[in-house]
Amino acid sequence: MANDWQSALERARAHSPFLRLALDRRPEIADTLASGRGDDALAAALASGNGIEDTGLALRRERLSLAAVLAVGDLSGAFPLSQVMQELSAFADRALDAAMLAAVRRRVPDGDTSGFFGLALGKQGARELNYSSDIDPILLFDPARIARRERDEPGEAAQRYARNVVEMLSKATGEGYVLRVDLRLRPASEVSPLAVPVGGAISHYESSALAWERAAYIRARAAAGDIAAGDAFLDDIRPFVWRRSLDFTAIEEIRRLTARIRSAYKGPLEPGPGFDVKKGRGGIREIEFYAQTHQLIYGGRNPALRCKGTREALDALAAAEVIGAEDARVLGESYDRLRVIEHRLQMVDDRQTHQLPASEAAIDNVAKLDGLADGTALIAELREVCGAVAARYDDLLGEDDSTTVQVDVPEEFRDRFDGRVEQWRGTIRALRSTEARKAFDAIRPDLLQALSNASDPDRALARWETFLSRLPTAINLFRLFEERPGLLERVLRVLTLAQPLADELARKPELLDSLIDTSAHDLPPGIPELIARMAQSEDADYETQLDRLRQVVGDERFSLGVQLIECRQDPLDIAEGLCRIAEAAVATGAGIATREFRQKHGQIGNAELVVLGLGRLGGGALTHASDLDIVYLFTGGVGGESDGPRPLSSSLYFNRLATRVSAALSVPTAEGALYEIDTRLRPQGKQGPLAVSFDAFERYQQEDAWTWEHMALARARPLFGSVQAKTRLSEIVRGVLCQERDPAKLREDVLKMRADVLNAKPPKGPLDVKLLRGGLVDSEFLIHYLQLREGIALDPALEKAIAQLAEAGLLPPEHAGRHLALTRFLVAERLFAPDGSEPSEAACDVLAKACGHSSYLELLQSMVDARQGIAEQWQRHFDQTLEIE
Repeated sequence: MANDWQSALERARAHSPFLRLALDRRPEIADTLASGRGDDALAAALASGNGIEDTGLALRRERLSLAAVLAVGDLSGAFPLSQVMQELSAFADRALDAAMLAAVRRRVPDGDTSGFFGLALGKQGARELNYSSDIDPILLFDPARIARRERDEPGEAAQRYARNVVEMLSKATGEGYVLRVDLRLRPASEVSPLAVPVGGAISHYESSALAWERAAYIRARAAAGDIAAGDAFLDDIRPFVWRRSLDFTAIEEIRRLTARIRSAYKGPLEPGPGFDVKKGRGGIREIEFYAQTHQLIYGGRNPALRCKGTREALDALAAAEVIGAEDARVLGESYDRLRVIEHRLQMVDDRQTHQLPASEAAIDNVAKLDGLADGTALIAELREVCGAVAARYDDLLGEDDSTTVQVDVPEEFRDRFDGRVEQWRGTIRALRSTEARKAFDAIRPDLLQALSNASDPDRALARWETFLSRLPTAINLFRLFEERPGLLERVLRVLTLAQPLADELARKPELLDSLIDTSAHDLPPGIPELIARMAQSEDADYETQLDRLRQVVGDERFSLGVQLIECRQDPLDIAEGLCRIAEAAVATGAGIATREFRQKHGQIGNAELVVLGLGRLGGGALTHASDLDIVYLFTGGVGGESDGPRPLSSSLYFNRLATRVSAALSVPTAEGALYEIDTRLRPQGKQGPLAVSFDAFERYQQEDAWTWEHMALARARPLFGSVQAKTRLSEIVRGVLCQERDPAKLREDVLKMRADVLNAKPPKGPLDVKLLRGGLVDSEFLIHYLQLREGIALDPALEKAIAQLAEAGLLPPEHAGRHLALTRFLVAERLFAPDGSEPSEAACDVLAKACGHSSYLELLQSMVDARQGIAEQWQRHFDQTLEIE
C-alpha cells in the first residue's frame, strides 16, 4: 500500500501542476499521505477550515486540502470513485449551506436560512461531483419567511443574498476559489432573478417548463439552507417530474435534445486529440441521458427507479428488467471509467475541462497521471469504451434505423387500410396534431402487418378504428408501440377477442402500462403484498388514495385478462387471482374509508366494522364480470357512542361507515370505477339496515333467515376486520350452518328456489353454463343442499367442499372435475362472449385452448358431458330428471 501511495504522489507531482502546488501548500497532509494514512489525511483536510471566522477563507482552505487528498487517494487506488464523488458532493453541500447562512447574517446578524434554500441539481444532486465541476443549484425563497431587515422587500433581500453566495463561492483569491456556481438552471433564467420565489417556481413548472427541466429534476434534492422547505417544494412539483402513465414522449424529447447537443458539438466524433469525454459521442452525457430517459418513462409508475445516481439508476432499471443486465453492466462500467478519465483531465490544472488536450505530449501527460504507458493506450481504451456506449445510445434513439420496412400483405387489404387511414386523419381527434401524425406514421407499417396477420383482418381493422376514435390523445401510445415491438399484436388480440378489455383500454390507454411491467405474465402476488401496493399512495388525501386503489386493481385485472387471452394461465388460476385482487381491494378500501371517517366521528371503544364476503367472492373464484357480494357487520353492542368531534351512536356510526366503504369500492374517481357492490344478502335484504351487530346477525340467522340465506352462508368468508373479530364471525356462521334441519323441508325449499330462479332468470343461450340445467347453479344448489343436510364439508371454496362430500360418499370424485370444467369455461366466456352470444371464430379457438381443449367442438362436447354428470347427481339426490341438450 505504501508503494501505491508513493507512486500516486510521484505521479501527482510530476504530471499535475495543480496537485504539486496543493501538496506544497499542505506539507503536513502530504506527509500523512506519504505514510499511507489516507483516512487521517482526509480527516485533516476536512478540518482545514476549523477556527477560521471568515467563511470564504475557511471553505477555500478546506477545498484545496480536500482536492489534494482525494486526488492522491484516487490515484493510489485507496479511494474508490464513489467515495471521491461523495466527498466532493458533501463538501459542495456544506459550502453552499455555509455561504447562504453567511450571506444572510451579513445583513441580519441573528438571522438564519428559514424560508431560503438551495436545490442541488446535476452531478451535485446525484452526489457525483468531479474535481473541478461547477455546481448548478437553484436558489428559492419563501417571501413570508425569509430573514430580512424591516425596510427590505423579500425579493430584494433574496437577490442580495444570492449575489453574495455566488461571489463568496466563485471569486478567485490568493487562496483560490471554493466552487464555480451556475444558476442558469433556475426557472425562466433569462428573465427571472437569481433567487426565485417558491410560488413563481411552482407556477413555472406547472405551466411552461421544458422537457430538459424534467430530466434535470430527476437528480434534484434539497442540499442547503432550509432543507425541510426544499423537501416540501420537491414534493409539490413531483407530478411535473414523474408522470403516472408510462411517458414514451420522453424518447422524442430526448431525441430532440440530443440532436441539438450533437449539432452544437464541434469536436472530434471519435476519441483523439480534442475529444470531449462528456459531450462527445458515447461520452458521459449519453450514459446519463440513457438512464434518465428510461427513468422518465417508467419512474412515474415505479418509485424504485427514481434514483439520483447514474450507476444506481442503471442497476435499478436492470433489476426492473426495463433494460438488459448486460447493457446496465457495460454502461455502468463505462461510466465509471469515463468519470475517472474526466477527473484526470481536471487534476492537471484544476480546470473545468472534459476534453483531451490538443497535443500528443499533453495527452501522454494525462495518461501517465492515470498510470497508463502513454496517450496511445488512453485513446485506444476510450475508443472501445465510447463505441460500446454509442451503440447502445443509438439503439435507444433509433439512430441506425434507416432501412425501409417491407410489409407483406394482400394488396386488397392494403388498399382498404390506406383508405381508412386517410379518413382517420380527417375525423379522429387523436390524429389531428402534426406530432400525433408523425408518431402514427412511425408505427403504420407495423400496424398494417399486425392487422393483416389477424385471424379476421377486417374485424381487427374495425375494432382498431373504434379504439382509436375513443382516444383523447395517442402520441404516447404510438411511441409505446414503437418502443415495444410485439406489443401492437397483443393489443390487437385484446381488441378483437375480448370486448370488455377493449372497452376498458379505450377508456384508459394507460392500462397498457401494466403489460410493460415484468410481472405482466404472472398471477397476482399474495394479498398482503397487494394491499401494500394498493396503499402505496404518494399523497395522503382521500381521493388520491382511492385513485391509487383503482389504478392497481385496474392494472391487475387487465393483466389477468390478457393472460387469459394469451392462454398463459389456467382460467381457474385467473379466477383465484381476481379474487385475491378483490379481497385486497376490500381490505384497502375499507381501511381508507375507516381512517377518513374517524377524522370526523372518532371511534367506538371495543367495536369495529367487519366485512363478510359471500358468493364467488367468498368462494375465492371471481370472473371479470363478477360483482362483490358483501355483508357489513360490527362488533360490540348498539348503545355506545363515538368519541370524535361529531359523535354518532353505534348503529348509525357503522351504517354510515359501511356506506362510505361501499362508496370507496364502487364510486368512480379520476381513475375510473372499481366494483359493483351487492349488499342484498344482508339480514332482511333491502329492507334491513346496511350494517348490523354480530348479535343481531346471529339472532336473525338462527331465528328468521330463509333456507336460501343459509345456502348463501355456505360460501361466506370474513374479509376485513381484526383476527379476533373474523374468528368470532366464522364461528357464528359455522353455528348457523350446523344447526339441525328437517331434510324433507330442506329438499322442498331447495327445489322451489331452483324453480324460482329458473323462472326469473332463464338461460341466455346454449353457452350459459351457469343457468342451463346441469350447469353451475344446479351444481351449487346440490352442494349447498348436501352441506346443510349433513352439516359437513363447510368450506367456502366449492372444490374443497366437493372433495369432502366425495369422501363421505355423497358425490362421486368426478363431480369436482365437472364443476371446475364449467367454472373454467365461465371465467373465459365472461371475456370472450360476455353477452352469452356465440364468440367469433378466433375467440372460439382461444376459448378452447384456454380451457385445455384442442378444438371448440371438443370443448362444447366436454361442457355437455359435465352437465350430464351433474344432472345424474341431481337425479340421485332429488329424484328429478333434468333434460340436457
